[in-house]
Amino acid sequence: MEQEFELIAKTFMGLEPVLAQELTQLGANNVQIGRRMVSFTGDKEMMYRANFQLHTAIRVLKPIKHFKARSADDVYNNVKDVDWSHYIAKGKTFAVDSVVYSEEFRNSHFVSYKVKDAIVDQFREKTGDRPNISLTNPDIRLHIHIADDDATLCLDSSGESLHRRGYRQESVEAPLNEVLAAGMILMTGWKGDCDLIDPMCGSGTIAIEAALIARNISPGVFRKGFAFEKWPDFDADLFERIYNDDSAERPFEHHIYGYDIDMKAVNTARLNVKAAGLSQDITIEQQDFKNFKKPAEKSIIIMNPPYGERISTPDLLGTYRMIGERLKHEFGGNEAWILSYREECFEQIGLKPSIKIPVYNGSLECEFRKYTLFDGKMKTFRQEGGVVKTEQEKREMAQKHRFKKNREFKERLEQEEANEKGDIRSFTFHTFKNEDRPHFTRKNFDDDNDNFDYKKSYSSNKKSRNDYKGRGEYKGRNDFKRSGFKGSKGQGHGHGGNKFSRDRRFEDED
Repeated sequence: MEQEFELIAKTFMGLEPVLAQELTQLGANNVQIGRRMVSFTGDKEMMYRANFQLHTAIRVLKPIKHFKARSADDVYNNVKDVDWSHYIAKGKTFAVDSVVYSEEFRNSHFVSYKVKDAIVDQFREKTGDRPNISLTNPDIRLHIHIADDDATLCLDSSGESLHRRGYRQESVEAPLNEVLAAGMILMTGWKGDCDLIDPMCGSGTIAIEAALIARNISPGVFRKGFAFEKWPDFDADLFERIYNDDSAERPFEHHIYGYDIDMKAVNTARLNVKAAGLSQDITIEQQDFKNFKKPAEKSIIIMNPPYGERISTPDLLGTYRMIGERLKHEFGGNEAWILSYREECFEQIGLKPSIKIPVYNGSLECEFRKYTLFDGKMKTFRQEGGVVKTEQEKREMAQKHRFKKNREFKERLEQEEANEKGDIRSFTFHTFKNEDRPHFTRKNFDDDNDNFDYKKSYSSNKKSRNDYKGRGEYKGRNDFKRSGFKGSKGQGHGHGGNKFSRDRRFEDED
């Protein structure tokens, strides 16, 4: 059995408990929640699976050395002590990313240069040659993190940020990050047990991520490659086995509906759904939410309305009043989850949430709120066994470390903090237990927006990853070992004035 080693999965602030749960279900050991990250242990297979299967990770790092960095010489000498021939083969290129919180080191680029110099000097002394630096497409990407004088040197096993799934062909203005969308869905507890509706779907991110979760499809199936595929010890057979293993995938007996008032967004979402090979599970239609009618079957709504920041409407508060009115009159017996930024917007909904979860969307300090909808009076609803707020939700709402009661909704993070800062800084870890329900605390997180390109092809005697064409579409889910599902379940139900079939396809509507 291969020896386990330390690994770190980065994520966005607020999603750490969800990621910890994913890792635990994946079989990772020693799962511990930190700030914008979750540490764990596993072998090479676990590292491959973490990159390929996790919905809420943005990067998986493999620490190779921890040391004290009290000076530039400390950084140089400790990095040079590593035998880099194990990690960087002859003729390969590398790059160094750095995140620094230190009185000694004020410039992260300086730290990167010291790491680079140490590696290059070692190769020069041992071989007479030096590896080249490539900032755009390195073979090996390194990551160093310094908090005070605690330094962690890591190999980046992911390469391009894992939120870049590969299915997005086009996008609308201010699209929702794929990892955040997946995290929101997992927070609701939805796993495909009823229909899901996104009435303001934009480019279709929530709908697509929901379909992947419902069918338990690994989000990495769309990607062109991962950084670990260029490592000297890359096990192609092992990864090929993981890539082609669809035994955990499951049928989805319900349906996902996405709507948007903007026809451009509708066409964009349809294109992305088609590229993901999920047209049988997702229907996208043009519709104004003010025309929303009660669905015929049990459903959940997850939505990300405009905040009045990057995207607005002529009557922002009126939009939220309309949302509350539609939910109250047409969505009884179901639950709705809404992500938004302004307290005044939430107030216009006019409904009392059962839970408020702090989460960041980019640099915006948002809340993800759950609304339990019921017909008639609350007293009658409770007498009939209905639950507005669970005991666990009551405890979470009472936490001291939630958002401040009268917080300023226009608070911004500094741009430096909003990006690559603070992802694995030193703090006290606590062990995540599978039976524990996540507790959400107020902090901030970074967007992982690296641009790192990979291309990959496998030998012809194996199932080719070229079944997915990158900027095209799948040849067909059936050609991609997805043929065991039952497909659509007959006629669908409209949530507005028009009815449509669940079997509807959009292959000709690009």
